[in-house]
Amino acid sequence: METPQIQNPDLSCTVQRLTAEIDAQTYIDRYRHADRFVEFCKQCGNYGRRHGCPPFDYDPLTRIQGFDKVRIIGAKVVPTAKDLPLRVAHDLLCPVTVRLNDELLGMERELDGLAFGFVGTCPYCGDLPCARIEGKPCRHPDRMRPSLEAYGFDIMATARDLLQIDIKWGSDGKLPEYLILVCGVFYGHSS
Repeated sequence: METPQIQNPDLSCTVQRLTAEIDAQTYIDRYRHADRFVEFCKQCGNYGRRHGCPPFDYDPLTRIQGFDKVRIIGAKVVPTAKDLPLRVAHDLLCPVTVRLNDELLGMERELDGLAFGFVGTCPYCGDLPCARIEGKPCRHPDRMRPSLEAYGFDIMATARDLLQIDIKWGSDGKLPEYLILVCGVFYGHSS
């Protein structure tokens, strides 16, 4: 994966792409713990306020059943500068998120699959609040996808077991040595 071009040189980074493939039903059985993760989602200020976040007006499990495979894609984002404050995480990740999301949407079309993007702030609406807050449809339904977390998947275990990398957490108001983005595409229809 190319290193994204960033305006602020303090926010430059290198990006390492990580991938794994797994049987869809195995991924669902081993890594989906919807009841547990929905409770985590309820503790977040985005719950019910973003189109990519639960609760959904459909059953997420019905959307993913019937696929044969899951391609898990990760991006290890390593800031060039050290000791960056946590508040720059979004600015650091946004260019990588947009580039990776475009790749995901291409895979979704190519594989006739269902893509899953990233948790957090929408990279397409900028500073605008999500239209869901006002009960309006998504401004970017062609590009916005829910995260694997929003469907109840354990991303820490996914990263550790399938991508062989641990998710790091910042401390003392500083970013960790690297950040991880985890997304995926369910694809291949069972006959």
